[in-house]
Amino acid sequence: MDRNEEITLTQMRKSVEKLGSSTESYGEKTLMRFLIARSMDPEKAAKMFCQWKKWRAEMVPLGYISDSDVADELAAEKVYLQGLSKNVHPVVIIKVNKHFPSKDQIQFKKFVVHLLDKTIASSFKGREIGNEKLIGILDLKNITYSNVDVRGMITGFQFLQGYYPERLAACYLLHMPQFFVTVWRFICRFIDKATREKIRIVTSEEQREQFIKDVGEEVLPEEYGGRAKLALLQDVAVNY
Repeated sequence: MDRNEEITLTQMRKSVEKLGSSTESYGEKTLMRFLIARSMDPEKAAKMFCQWKKWRAEMVPLGYISDSDVADELAAEKVYLQGLSKNVHPVVIIKVNKHFPSKDQIQFKKFVVHLLDKTIASSFKGREIGNEKLIGILDLKNITYSNVDVRGMITGFQFLQGYYPERLAACYLLHMPQFFVTVWRFICRFIDKATREKIRIVTSEEQREQFIKDVGEEVLPEEYGGRAKLALLQDVAVNY
C-alpha cells in the first residue's frame, strides 16, 4: 500500500467514526474494497461501509445463513460450487433452467447472500483476508420464459454492487438464447459500469476457448470443456 492509499484509508476510518460506527476488527484489504468501489473517495466509502455494516447486522445476524433458512432454494439444485480457478478465485455456477421466480422474496434474498458468502468462504482456510474475489457462471442453456426472473437477477447484481464491493472477478454468461438478449439489455440498466465491465457473454468458439483458459480445466465441469464433476452448493463444506 502506497502513502496516498494509507492517507486515504486513515481519512475513511475517521469518516466512519464521524458516522457513529467503527472499522475496528476490519483489515486494510476489506476497507480498500469500499474505497476502490467509491473511486478512492474516503467519505463515500465510509458511507457505503456503514450501510453495509447495518445491512449485514439485519440480514445476517448470526454471521452466516444456514441451509435450513434457504431449503426451498437449495432443493432446486441449481447452484454448484466448483473449487478454485487458475487465479485462485472460487467458481460458482448457476443453471438458470432450474430456477423459477421465487414466491418468497425474503428467502430468495437470503439465498443470494448464502451462495455469495459460501462461495467466498470456500476460497480460504482459516481467516478471511478481505480481498477475495469470485467467478460467477450463469448457464442459460435450455431456459424458457418461465425461468426468466428479471427481479431476481437485478437483486443478485445489486447485492454484489452494494454489499459485496470488489468481490466479483468475472461473470460469464453462457448459451444466451436470442429471446433473452432484450431481457439482458433491460437488466443491464440496473448494473453499474464497473460491474458490467466484468461480465463476459460467451458466444463464439474463440470466446469459449478463452473462457476455459481463464477459469481452468481442472475446475470446470466436463460439459463446459473442463475435467471436473459438478458439485452442488449444499454438498460443499466450508468454515465461515
